[in-house]
Amino acid sequence: MPSLPQEGVIQSPASLELTTDLSFQSTTQSQVRKKKKKGIITANVAGTKFEIVRLVIDEMGFIKTPDEDETSNLIWCDSAVQQEKISELQNYQRINHFPGMGEICRKDFLARNMTKMIKSRPLDYAFIPRTWIFPAEYTQFQNYVKELKKKRKQKTFIVKPANGAMGHGISLIRNGDKLPSQDHLIVQEYIEKPFLMEGYKFDLRIYILVTSCDPLKIFLYHDGLVRMGTEKYIPPNESNLTQLYMHLTNYSVNKHNERFERDETEDKGSKRSIRWFTEFLQENQHDVAKFWSDISELVVKTLIVAEPHVLHAYRMCRPGQPPGSESVCFEVLGFDILLDRKLKPWLLEINRAPSFGTDQKIDYDVKRGVLLNALKLLNIRTSDKRRNLAKQKAEAQRRLYGQNSIKRLLPGSSDWEQQRHQLERRKEELKERLAQVRKQISREQHENRHMGNYRRIYPPDDKTLLEKYESLLAVAFQTFLSGRAASLQRELNNPLKRMKEEDILDLLEQCEIDDEKLMGKKQRGTKPLVSMPDSTELLKRQKYYSSDSSYDDSSGSSESDENEKEEYQNKKREKQVAYNLKNCKLIQPSNSMRRSVSCPRSISAHSRFSGDSRPFSAQQAIAVSRPTSASRSHSLNRASSYTRTVLQSHGTSSPSSQVSESLREMKNREQDDNLTTQTLSVLRDMKIRFPGKSDAESELLIEDIMDNWEHHKTKVASYWLIKLDSLKQRKVLDIVKTSVRTILPRIWKVPDVEEVNLYRIFNRVFNRLLWNHGQGLWNCFCDSGSSWESIFSKSQDVVTPSQLQCCQRLVELCKHCLLVVYKHTTDTRGSLSGSDADLSNSRYLLSGSTQFFMRTPAYNMKYSSSGMTHSNVLFTSRYDHL
Repeated sequence: MPSLPQEGVIQSPASLELTTDLSFQSTTQSQVRKKKKKGIITANVAGTKFEIVRLVIDEMGFIKTPDEDETSNLIWCDSAVQQEKISELQNYQRINHFPGMGEICRKDFLARNMTKMIKSRPLDYAFIPRTWIFPAEYTQFQNYVKELKKKRKQKTFIVKPANGAMGHGISLIRNGDKLPSQDHLIVQEYIEKPFLMEGYKFDLRIYILVTSCDPLKIFLYHDGLVRMGTEKYIPPNESNLTQLYMHLTNYSVNKHNERFERDETEDKGSKRSIRWFTEFLQENQHDVAKFWSDISELVVKTLIVAEPHVLHAYRMCRPGQPPGSESVCFEVLGFDILLDRKLKPWLLEINRAPSFGTDQKIDYDVKRGVLLNALKLLNIRTSDKRRNLAKQKAEAQRRLYGQNSIKRLLPGSSDWEQQRHQLERRKEELKERLAQVRKQISREQHENRHMGNYRRIYPPDDKTLLEKYESLLAVAFQTFLSGRAASLQRELNNPLKRMKEEDILDLLEQCEIDDEKLMGKKQRGTKPLVSMPDSTELLKRQKYYSSDSSYDDSSGSSESDENEKEEYQNKKREKQVAYNLKNCKLIQPSNSMRRSVSCPRSISAHSRFSGDSRPFSAQQAIAVSRPTSASRSHSLNRASSYTRTVLQSHGTSSPSSQVSESLREMKNREQDDNLTTQTLSVLRDMKIRFPGKSDAESELLIEDIMDNWEHHKTKVASYWLIKLDSLKQRKVLDIVKTSVRTILPRIWKVPDVEEVNLYRIFNRVFNRLLWNHGQGLWNCFCDSGSSWESIFSKSQDVVTPSQLQCCQRLVELCKHCLLVVYKHTTDTRGSLSGSDADLSNSRYLLSGSTQFFMRTPAYNMKYSSSGMTHSNVLFTSRYDHL
């Protein structure tokens, strides 16, 4: 029975006083916003006996979980896992084995599959010694031995257990008649002329990382182990067939020999590094590039044989998972390769559970790099689990309410309805494939930054080599899955699978054109652009819940995603910004809200300009101590720190100093208002000129597009929202931004434009226009969705009417810029199909392009600075003096 507290303790005045103090402290602390705990990545390493795996897990900062925990982000097992376990994994989890990989890792399965491929492509698969599988091919082997006897030739054969490992049960024979006919064995021709090093035979342990089977991605680690025999090599004869230390290179065999040399350096001993071996080849005038090329080709061709089995097994384990999604499996394989006298590589075997023992220092150095770089390539993030749960919830709601689904075609539908239904299905298919391609591009960008000592060998950069591999892959699927997995075969034969982003965009544009023709070229006016990406509330929710966003932060930080999600959740609570022009004050919502970053693309810009929001002149006038930008980077309320500091300084100053400071602030505000008014005047006179046309002709062109807006609306939307990716969209708006960067320092008489508060406001507007893949600017055309003005409702910064008018003019210039760029692309290319080409070409639409420039009025300013940023945008001669 629990004991009760003593009465003296309860009635003690000290205790009451202490309780009162704690209550007051808790009340005070509740007003302070607690910092959210940083997410963690968990790993279950109960299935491994190797200490190096645990050390690398700690080095990566992962948290090891109890052995029975099956919800960890990473699960590592030494042995192969059951398919049921892979089926039970969540999408955010990773496990270090693929189902079906045993088709090349067991010696008998490897021999059987290689034999089938050799029949189809004998020249491409000439890197494996001739092999027989006993007892099924015992007769064929005996016939081969008889033919050798007729030709008076004698060869040596190596006999291995069908499912053996670590050199157990291996022997050499020269008389094939003595082999038992019913044992499960693998018999191979022995390579009698190997490449020797210091008189010893050796093989190479090459480490391969497979991160995905759909699509196939293979990485080769540019280091490994050279494992040498411990007896000088002599070609096999009847007297030395039993000397396994001479003929076998397995470490598990040779380590028992007293002549085995353990050395802490990589250039001595019975175990050395491949990095040292490549230097050895260079010193002896061998072609190292060809050596690595041959190794890479051998590895890719071998894994092409496994791909049909692995992909089919993976799809069976993960039914319903969309193609191209994140793989829950990865695998580190150990390829054992032997070099002959001509440096031709021969495949000996493949280990799906290579040893990560660290008996020597060279083992630790090589295997640590293999594991560490592999985990970095996987891109396991702290937000994966949260996103997966949110995505599952969104999918369940979509299925429940039937959203974003194509209506079924009713029986007896007309030809027009059938054609429209087929067109809608085609567009949905194209959009899904486009999303997959963009996810793949995002993953490749992360891989390129985090490969370390790995090199991607499939898909290769060489297009000719890629076509060769794809041809072999088609043969492999035809050979191993012929008559099976019909849906998988149809998917592989789908021409969209080989298309690039620009090809899919062209097809989407053609669908829009066909839709117009089918609708009889009806004016779709107020119809929402459901066909455009991210233009509906549902697609916006999918964007926030998607785990493979194209702009996802590859470093694993979820700060940008949470900011976007917060903005989305508060979207319905946003109020339209109203301005009281009489009092020159911004009417803000009653409850003050922190400004969330609108888009991940604005984070970098915001971090640079996250300082005080006061006018520049006021910053110079009042010298107060403020926190550094680093300490303010996590707080998006830029005015709070300044307000507290100014109040403290006012509290310690005399009344006369307060009056002088107030007068100085008032004077600086008046000066800023005047400069803002001058900036507005300059912005109103700025025009964007169409290449080859005068100012008047350019204005007439824009007016013509707006007068026929119902005709151009879908085309402009297709160009801006679909054709252009985020980088190209930014380059279009940079035409305006670069001109503004050139003008502002001359008006405000400052060497650096980033010191101008108005420019910081402009940056927020630019980022808002690029928000949601350009949906922010498109909302300005259709007067729907969230307005760019809502960014000020989430900030305590005061925006004056002049600053608001400057922002409105800036948005208008951006709209005109998009229309001119769109029209120029349509006229020069004949269609919009070429707009997704390389924008670095001068024919296309670049900020700084000599084709487009902003015309600015003459403005008499004498300020200049050698440190100013010069614009690449061309100005007319009559305002060159600015």
